[in-house]
Amino acid sequence: QVQFVESGGGLVQPGGSVRLSCAASGLTLNDYAIGWFRQAPGKEREGVSCISSADGTTSYADSVKGRFTISKDAAKQTVYLQMNNLKPEDTAVYYCAANLMRRLCTAVSGALQYEYDYWGQGTQVSVSS
Repeated sequence: QVQFVESGGGLVQPGGSVRLSCAASGLTLNDYAIGWFRQAPGKEREGVSCISSADGTTSYADSVKGRFTISKDAAKQTVYLQMNNLKPEDTAVYYCAANLMRRLCTAVSGALQYEYDYWGQGTQVSVSS
């Protein structure tokens, strides 16, 4: 049974940092591109970042470029999202999932979420003073 479990969210002040973890089981992490998505209240789910299966190529949404960094530890079957200089508009539930249609991550967006499956339950990140 494939399962993704997100963790690491919480309440953080603007300008602060947090690292999210996405622990995978039931599959080999390096066989899939992995994506991070987020959904704020009343808004559609949007793509945040993704990382390719083999060469670690990454892609970011323009809104997080330069502030967020995606990485993975294949031995630990875990993908991370380091989030720095957080803004109130980053407040959302963050999800990770596996791309079942491609191994190379070239772009990430809400429109591409149909390519993904094995969604986790999400972890809440709230940015507020």
